[in-house]
Amino acid sequence: MEKILLIEDEPGLIATLSKRLESHGYDVSISRNGSDGLDEAINHWYDLVILDIMLPGMDGFDICRDLRRHKEHLPILMLTARGQTIDKVLGFKLGADDYQTKPFQMAELVARIEALLRRSNHGENLASSSSYRFADIEVNFRRAEMRRNREVVDCSAKEFQLLRHFILNKGQVLSREEILNTVWGYETVPNTRTVDVHVARLRQKIEANPGKPSHLLTVHNMGYRFDG
Repeated sequence: MEKILLIEDEPGLIATLSKRLESHGYDVSISRNGSDGLDEAINHWYDLVILDIMLPGMDGFDICRDLRRHKEHLPILMLTARGQTIDKVLGFKLGADDYQTKPFQMAELVARIEALLRRSNHGENLASSSSYRFADIEVNFRRAEMRRNREVVDCSAKEFQLLRHFILNKGQVLSREEILNTVWGYETVPNTRTVDVHVARLRQKIEANPGKPSHLLTVHNMGYRFDG
């Protein structure tokens, strides 16, 4: 039974949503306060978090940012009445995987949850694998080695870590900020240009035509997506 944490303070929505999700076989836990919800998500195992933005104690944007620092692959679905494009872009940049505005059709929300869980399981399977192949590229995670047409490709440690992060999050849009936080960490404070430079270097090594990439794609105003 997959476990979902709902961080929401609206009583009617809590009752309706938790009942519907439980009827689909999910184990649902509730946090009505933002700070409590963040602690719960960090300190316990969940397969997915549904997160409102307007919350007492701590807003959903701050929760999303802090949670992503601790749980790289935990799916986060932001659920909010704020539907402006700028709010959606900010949510994605802070690490949200999907965004559903209120009011919504319950069937659509359940479908989004199922899709996020499928992608998450795919990432976990990749993480436990020793290698990954796409086009003429083979990436060996255990040996930290990349080959193209069976020939070893010279690749820096950071380039390899970046490629691995893209592969583990295949099909998902990753913001430059999220990539910096996850791949570079917090011991240094590089700027987003650092990501662009490393992506350009990776494209030279994995793309048949780096000027028109087919695997490491730019998503305008949002970041990058790996299709492989």
